[in-house]
Amino acid sequence: MKTLIKIKQVVVVLLCCLFSGCEDYLEIGAPDHKIVSETIFNNDEAAKSTMVGIYNQLFNADFSSGAGASVTVLAGLSADVLTTIRTNNLPYMEFEEHEILANNFRNLNLWSSAYNIIYMTNSLLEGIKNSDGISEDVRDQLKGEAKFVRAFVYFYLVNLYGEVPLVLSTNYRTNSLAVRDTQEEVYLQIIDDLTGAMDLLKENFTTGERTQVNRYTAIALMARVQLYRQNWEEAETLSSQVIAQTGSFEILEDLDQVFLANNREVVWQLSPEGRGSILTNTNEGATFIIHPILSFLAHLKLSDDFVASFEEEDNRLLHWIGYDQRTVSYYPFKYKIRNSTENISEYSMVLRLAEQYLIRAEALVMQDDLQKAMADLDKIRGRAGLELLVDINPEISKEELLDKIIEERKRELFTEWGHRWLDLKRTGKAGEILGEDNPHWQETDVLYPIPEEERMKNPNLTQNLGY
Repeated sequence: MKTLIKIKQVVVVLLCCLFSGCEDYLEIGAPDHKIVSETIFNNDEAAKSTMVGIYNQLFNADFSSGAGASVTVLAGLSADVLTTIRTNNLPYMEFEEHEILANNFRNLNLWSSAYNIIYMTNSLLEGIKNSDGISEDVRDQLKGEAKFVRAFVYFYLVNLYGEVPLVLSTNYRTNSLAVRDTQEEVYLQIIDDLTGAMDLLKENFTTGERTQVNRYTAIALMARVQLYRQNWEEAETLSSQVIAQTGSFEILEDLDQVFLANNREVVWQLSPEGRGSILTNTNEGATFIIHPILSFLAHLKLSDDFVASFEEEDNRLLHWIGYDQRTVSYYPFKYKIRNSTENISEYSMVLRLAEQYLIRAEALVMQDDLQKAMADLDKIRGRAGLELLVDINPEISKEELLDKIIEERKRELFTEWGHRWLDLKRTGKAGEILGEDNPHWQETDVLYPIPEEERMKNPNLTQNLGY
């Protein structure tokens, strides 16, 4: 694979992360991976800096950046949320029309950048394992963080592509010929990594920044994993553990504060500091906000049907959606800053408490506890300024309440990490909703194609059906 590069190059990445936010790769002369690793991991501070480098790379990598080839954008196009402004933007149109070619460069960038992050976590895990210069406390913390990030990336790979290679080492020869593992095998690895992270990580944000994952970050992702696997009781238990941490987390009443740096709704964010430049805005802000004068530069907008799905009194319609008259387009406005060199005020949101309420609500419904599920859903509806279900429909049926939860997820989590696309797939509604007005739709479209360039380099990579 393109991303499974030589060991020396990965070590260079980690070294660069210490000084330049993984912006530039510099060749170094040491040919021996073990010698270089011992240099990198010879003390606590140097080892911790490599993990900071991985967080920085998450902000920059196409897969996780929130920019053009990110999960947020591409999965948003695949769902009924985003649409292209220009129909001549063929790489985007392929995602929107579910006619993705195997040589689509944005799909390649998504895949390859995700595996690059995985390779970096593997390199860190091997480095701290083989080093005698790191304290046990720091070793456990870094191991937990790296395992979490690896699980996080694999969660998206398995949901976007289905069967994918499990790459768990820096052995280039083995990795370059890796076969695709089953979805069950990938999920078992995700659960194993998250279990390890939950055991190793501390409960608080040790740096004071919510850009460093902690135990509850791992629990939050595990709650989502168990929801996707339909382990309803486990999903309820895990999400409840996060929600119960009222000393750390709360649902903010002011919608304009939800995407600010280090606010109390945050379970995990990525900082623009990772960009390594003078720019201090998020990539989402730069990608989605249509410039008031240079609107011709815009590529993406919210679909009219999605905007129409909001009730008029929904405060999210007022606070999280903008409108550009020149292009006659609605756009995501969760992030308010398009371009800035001032002090950072917004971080890129990855996990937040509102999702945990929605996870628990769905898990409770599936266990036939409708009253508690309604209370959780009303927590989100109330913040949006909507009437509470307990007041307007207290006798709601199980099926109606489940539909309400899925719709609320659409309106609450739009343009955040492809939630809508993954929800449609996991609930079996993708064909029903996306195929209705799309003559190109096939059931095989629920998975993206394995990039052709990767298959040319690795003859053991098979292709998904329909491509």
